[in-house]
Amino acid sequence: MGPGLCVLAGGKMLVIAAATFTLSWTHSVEKTAWEESWRVTEHGLQLTQARVKGSGAGMDPGDGARLEDGWWVWSPDTPATPALLLAASGATLSAWTLCHADGCETLGADAGAPVRIAPCPF
Repeated sequence: MGPGLCVLAGGKMLVIAAATFTLSWTHSVEKTAWEESWRVTEHGLQLTQARVKGSGAGMDPGDGARLEDGWWVWSPDTPATPALLLAASGATLSAWTLCHADGCETLGADAGAPVRIAPCPF
């Protein structure tokens, strides 16, 4: 089996066979769409591109951002991270949506422990 994601949410583990995925949500203060594209690597999860439909409180476009079809788009120069931890308060404007080649998953919609996304140890 190739690269994969292990998503721990609500006490359950979801295994997704994917080398890339997109994480999207609506900013809780600005109510603006945000999307990030990620790649699963041997060093962890690598952020390859970020997109935001505006700017405001804590969501300024990154260095080198360009406006494309109403989205500020840029490629962050950051090291891979071993895992992503997403708060799951159930009280924010939106949950996260994780999309991959085979579909999309809604994460963190209900109050509970943080959602953990990490490469699976295959």
